[in-house]
Amino acid sequence: MIRVIAGALKGRRLRTPRWTGLRPTSDKLRETLFNILGDRVAGARVLDGFAGTGAMGIEALSRGAASVRFIEGDRRAAALVRENLAHCGVAQHAVVDQEDVARALRRLPVEDVFDVVILDPPYDAPDLTDVLAAAAVHLAPGGVLVLERATRREPPASAALVRTRDVKSGDSTLTFYTMGP
Repeated sequence: MIRVIAGALKGRRLRTPRWTGLRPTSDKLRETLFNILGDRVAGARVLDGFAGTGAMGIEALSRGAASVRFIEGDRRAAALVRENLAHCGVAQHAVVDQEDVARALRRLPVEDVFDVVILDPPYDAPDLTDVLAAAAVHLAPGGVLVLERATRREPPASAALVRTRDVKSGDSTLTFYTMGP
């Protein structure tokens, strides 16, 4: 079971996949992330890449984000995100792209920028350097990019982004990036 942790949708249960291969972020780790982001979420434009169930972006909407763009390459997961948005009554504040994350980011107009970018790729995903580079183009000044990754794997480096913090929680680590100099 996945539930919304806080905000206007607190306690709302989200639908989960009926197939294997999707690893939803635990409630505990989502709560940690949003406690760190704090007031930065209210009124923010958020990007939820590798959206899965949509729990990260829906949590952002629950906590006052102005809008969320969800990007998910798996057709079934993109449909699940749409179901969860409709179930929560927040679909009007969201766009769901069913496409490879790096490709979708490269196709977005440069003026589409986000205050918070959350990337939660599969832990066994190949090199994410291309995804980080594509996401950096759309990070607003003063924005933050958060990558959830397996603790056992090193975070990717980025020419455009500066790694500012790692928060470990069991097998998962949240790596925070901001725009470089």
